[in-house]
Amino acid sequence: MTIINTPNAPAPIGPYNQAIIHNGIMYMSGQIALHPTTGELVTTNIKAETKQVMDNIAAILAAANTNFNNIIKTTIFITDMKQFAEINEVYGSYFNSHYPARETVQVSALPKFVNVEISITVVVNG
Repeated sequence: MTIINTPNAPAPIGPYNQAIIHNGIMYMSGQIALHPTTGELVTTNIKAETKQVMDNIAAILAAANTNFNNIIKTTIFITDMKQFAEINEVYGSYFNSHYPARETVQVSALPKFVNVEISITVVVNG
């Protein structure tokens, strides 16, 4: 088992790691729109918030020497299904034709009262 923690993504806000690799699969903790350098939430609008989430995911993927093409599953948690189209637009821009399996779930609240949180499962080489 390998623990992934990179300063290029927000530090965990609780007793967990950014990601764990076990048997060639990385399980990433849910990412929210915390800026890794400032620690501030990026909540200007839902597109900016989703972009920060995806950038945080990209940083953790890079730390594990993998990328979006190797993601096999994502889970998107949102607080307002009416924002799904805008979230989906930003989310989709990070993939080419290698789209992972996915579910999107509306929830009543998320950590730090953000609007979107995304977790992933990805194949890695180590």
